Amino acid sequence: MKAVVFSGTTEGRRFSQKLAALGAKVTVCVATPLGAEEQGEMAGITVHAGRLQPDAMAALLAGADLCIDATHPYAVDATKNIRVAAAQAGVEYRRLLRAQSPLPEGCAVFETAAQAAEYLARQSGNVLLATGAKELSAFASLDPARLYPRVLPTPEGIAACEAAQIPHKNIIAMQGPFSLVLNVALMEQFHIQYLVTKDGGAAGGFAEKVQAAAKTGAQLVVLRRPPEVGETEDELFTHCQEMLQWSH
Repeated sequence: MKAVVFSGTTEGRRFSQKLAALGAKVTVCVATPLGAEEQGEMAGITVHAGRLQPDAMAALLAGADLCIDATHPYAVDATKNIRVAAAQAGVEYRRLLRAQSPLPEGCAVFETAAQAAEYLARQSGNVLLATGAKELSAFASLDPARLYPRVLPTPEGIAACEAAQIPHKNIIAMQGPFSLVLNVALMEQFHIQYLVTKDGGAAGGFAEKVQAAAKTGAQLVVLRRPPEVGETEDELFTHCQEMLQWSH
């Protein structure tokens, strides 16, 4: 059985390893060298690093038995492209869903980063942006001196902060997920009054962010997750086991 896993997430890495352990030939696609580094090496797994357009994805899917989309819950465009590519290649598509988190009472919830920025423009105080470098431009209307973006320690992450005119002393370039202790320490160090985050679920350290906001008295601001249909890791794994049995 040949499977292609579009990953770059904790559950994508875990799932591809479980699949390879079953004896499947797995190609894991990640967008960045950092994703490839995190995936690591394992027998039965080939890693492809680099962003792909639907045509290139379809070419990669040729001859595969299954396409698994384990991209981040907020990577809406990637999911759209993977669906198109799987249909083009005539390969079965399955979406691996990350469980949603219960949102705590009192958090401010918005559909988009732009809406969150409008809300923050009416408030005062320092903001920890734990939404990733891609969302930074949405907060351009705010005073950069208030913003403390937490981005990946990559040239792209730093470049996005510089483009947004974030003072270098405000840039937190680190790779998560982060513990409660580290979140609290950063928020106290930088006098953070607003923590902006996506619902990244357990894998994205969401609970630790919620607890850190509660502990430091900061307002939690959450970007709502796009609605999705798919399967849990266990459901999808069972499906793969059945596919492997049929193929023998």
